[in-house]
Amino acid sequence: MNHDFYYKAIEPDKLLLDFVENIGMFHNKSDHDMEVVLMPDGRIDLFFMQSESGLLETTLIGLENVPEQQIIRANTLAYKISFKPLGAEYLLQTSIAGILNSATILPQGFWNINPGDLKDFDAFKEVIIPKLHQLLPTAIDERKRQLFDLVYASNGEIKVQELAEKIAWSSREINRYFNKQFGLSLNAFCKILRFKVSLEHIAKGRLFPELNFTDQTHFIKEIKKFSGVVPSELLKNKNDRFILLSVLKQQ
Repeated sequence: MNHDFYYKAIEPDKLLLDFVENIGMFHNKSDHDMEVVLMPDGRIDLFFMQSESGLLETTLIGLENVPEQQIIRANTLAYKISFKPLGAEYLLQTSIAGILNSATILPQGFWNINPGDLKDFDAFKEVIIPKLHQLLPTAIDERKRQLFDLVYASNGEIKVQELAEKIAWSSREINRYFNKQFGLSLNAFCKILRFKVSLEHIAKGRLFPELNFTDQTHFIKEIKKFSGVVPSELLKNKNDRFILLSVLKQQ
């Protein structure tokens, strides 16, 4: 792992688990920019960082279904919340369909977070965790909760028709909900989750399909689709440019 790049994340408490995957931070401690590849991971990220002008910038990044080259500027310090899809719908109370593979800058003063809340990770947690609890809904559509429970439990390997039968919600309505709310189909989201779980295997040097891929060729094709490279090249992770894989290797 590049020692100039520091990453830390914690899992949320049980009340937030349906909505939040983790709360974290990263810091490019070097005086040079880092070229990285962001890979689809099924999360919606809300970033807080201080700009060079001293203003607090808040950025919401939607789901991704393709790899993207990005630059992490020198000395960048950012704090973030990684939401599960239900978090975008119920805590952020917005559709993210319009920011698939893109991002939007949120208004100044969003959630009343100020630069003083970003002095360190503990300060950020002290502010953001109560805020997330404050935003928790009194009730949610139980079909949606069950849907995501089943999708995550299966590592994305459950068929839409099977889901429809288990939660009494038609496959047509499920896909209409996904496309309207998140900008992609449930099947596309499931493939992203399967890729993310496969990354955990690749990080451990296991370069063969362990999930429901047709064969090795299909596995390689899917990994390349979401990362831009074949599994063996991904494992090498030259210059730690695949940040997500670098983090997984540390775990």
